[in-house]
Amino acid sequence: SILLCGLVGAIVWNLATWYFGIPSSSSHALVGGLIGAVVVSAGVDNVVWGFAELSRGNLTGIMKVLAALILSPIIGFWVGFLMLRLLNILLFAAKPSANTGLRYAQFVTAAGLAFSHGANDAQKSMGMLTLALLLGGFIPRFEVPFWVMLACAIAITLGILSGGWRIVRTLGFAIYRVRPIHALSSQLTSAVVILTASIIGAPVSTTHVVSTSIMGIGASERPRAVRWKKAKDIAITWIITIPGSALVAIQTFAIVNLFIGKV
Repeated sequence: SILLCGLVGAIVWNLATWYFGIPSSSSHALVGGLIGAVVVSAGVDNVVWGFAELSRGNLTGIMKVLAALILSPIIGFWVGFLMLRLLNILLFAAKPSANTGLRYAQFVTAAGLAFSHGANDAQKSMGMLTLALLLGGFIPRFEVPFWVMLACAIAITLGILSGGWRIVRTLGFAIYRVRPIHALSSQLTSAVVILTASIIGAPVSTTHVVSTSIMGIGASERPRAVRWKKAKDIAITWIITIPGSALVAIQTFAIVNLFIGKV
């Protein structure tokens, strides 16, 4: 029931932010949902907060997630800022026809971003499925079966193919009007930052990194053209994602228990 309520909390929160076209983090919604489910069912002490470990200089548990939540958008912003400056130097004498080459180059950078996204975000779904199989006694130890990897890959691909145009419009136009050079810069920035995080085992949000890379790119070129009010709304959503999804999970737990009690 803990896993069920945690997942419901994350799903409901993600659907709500999708409806309003606000790019939020599925990863942090999942963390928040699990926190809420554990707190209401087993107590606050059963959550691995990581406060004691942090005092000894070690990042673990919720503190590691929060560190990634804070640092990855900052890194995405400044890498995006510098990436556009670098591309502008390299393309200083380029003609307008260079945009065609930039569009073709995005086949490579978009593929790199997709790979880094799968290397980080899909791992959470794989972990949840494997944990459910272990708790149900279907597997003897915590080892991700191949069919779980395949199922998560298919699911994340189908989710991307389904559209999500509200969020696409927010990222493409609502923060800063993105042109080919900006899209290339954002994809390169996001792929590098997310893949680096995956290598060191840090759970980051693709959404956070992509959004802040676009903010950094806009600030690098024309700061006044960046829609900072929209950026502020997105940032507020990031801050309330964990407590918001936790609250949904707590309410779900209460409903599930009520239903079980009637049965």
